Amino acid sequence: MEFIQGMFQNPVLIASVMGWFVAQVIKTIIHLIITKEMVWERMVGSGGMPSSHSATVAALVTAAGMKYGGGSFEFAIALIMAIIVMHDAMGVRRETGIQAIVLNEMMAVFREMGKKMPIEDKLKEFVGHTPLQVLMGALLGICIGIMTCRIMIP
Repeated sequence: MEFIQGMFQNPVLIASVMGWFVAQVIKTIIHLIITKEMVWERMVGSGGMPSSHSATVAALVTAAGMKYGGGSFEFAIALIMAIIVMHDAMGVRRETGIQAIVLNEMMAVFREMGKKMPIEDKLKEFVGHTPLQVLMGALLGICIGIMTCRIMIP
């Protein structure tokens, strides 16, 4: 029980979870405004504005820095992890989404030609982020990290 209680009193963990949650809610609302349809998958899905991955790790770095200081190993680990996650979101994962769009279009053409495709479902196209989406997620995460720590750290 002490372990669970400690989790709920951990500003670094709370900031990270809040970063993810707030980004997912904002992403869902933006998608609703743009498409005029509610897609609940956006609440847990990847891709889109803002990047919830970036918001999560930016909140983690900010909270770790505020709680343990810039010279701590906790901050160093969180910072390196954040750099890797944000770089990956704009690189490999973004390219994967672009490739999925092309493959989905090719499969549609092949189906129109009467060819049987090895998969029936479309490939997921929302997997990566543009640099702007990553930046907005990072700024959101920093704000959430600061607010969480100001509330939770005496």
